[in-house]
Amino acid sequence: MSPEREILEKWVGRVADSYAAQSAAVRAPEPDPFCNPVGFLVRRSLSQLWEQLLGEMDPVVIDRALDAVMRLRAVQDISPGEAVGFVVQLRPLLQELPAERDRALLAGRVNQMAMAASDKYAECRQQIATIRVHEMERSVHQRRTIAEKGRE
Repeated sequence: MSPEREILEKWVGRVADSYAAQSAAVRAPEPDPFCNPVGFLVRRSLSQLWEQLLGEMDPVVIDRALDAVMRLRAVQDISPGEAVGFVVQLRPLLQELPAERDRALLAGRVNQMAMAASDKYAECRQQIATIRVHEMERSVHQRRTIAEKGRE
């Protein structure tokens, strides 16, 4: 296994640890998207992020991969730091890369991804808040309608 692949597996393991009950499922080398959607989504997204970190840093691919993970983390009962922290967990792992890799450049890219993850997390939380407000408005409207019909 290449050093890059080993680092990816360590990163997946660290992220899997944050999913306590589903840790083993997330760690599965090739999780089934139907039997294990969380494991599949996390592993696929982390692989895409890792490829972008080492490659061209395509903002569209990064945004799509972060969106998938941040939507999942936005509904969990964790702090924003914990939600975004999975990206920063990469920084110490970069030291395990071969010396010919520009670790300073990669650390800067990790920072870029962390900022993008933070923005994506805030966007997801805002969407959740908007949905909750609309649901409350709908509920109040239904109650008013029922009360008005009861008065007739």
